[in-house]
Amino acid sequence: MDKDSSASAVEAGWQTVRDDGRVRPELLEAAYAEPLLRPLFPWTGMSELHFSRCTGGRWTWDIPYVLPVVGGTYWVAGPLRTETVGPAATPREAIAMVIERLPPGCDRAFVGTPEELAAHEARTRNQGADGA
Repeated sequence: MDKDSSASAVEAGWQTVRDDGRVRPELLEAAYAEPLLRPLFPWTGMSELHFSRCTGGRWTWDIPYVLPVVGGTYWVAGPLRTETVGPAATPREAIAMVIERLPPGCDRAFVGTPEELAAHEARTRNQGADGA
């Protein structure tokens, strides 16, 4: 995976999320300011801010996401829709809750789909096992 391609795709994703206006600007600022989230691919759904470990459509669902709550607070859920993390009073608190629950080895987004990411990770594991 080319680091420059990943960075370009991710930055374009952040710009798209900013431009679509569905996520509170203060939440976007807090997420983008976080070095562990900035290299992930952001996407929105129903005013929620999601993060993906790949840039291709359907994205990954292994990172918690943040929902706005009436009154200016937030709710952190996920990574699956059936899982909840809890309430957050501020954007920074919500982002901290996401950071605490990042999957192991989570770094910059992979350029491709979830299936391509899974295949890449399997190859990487196999290469590591072969070199051990």
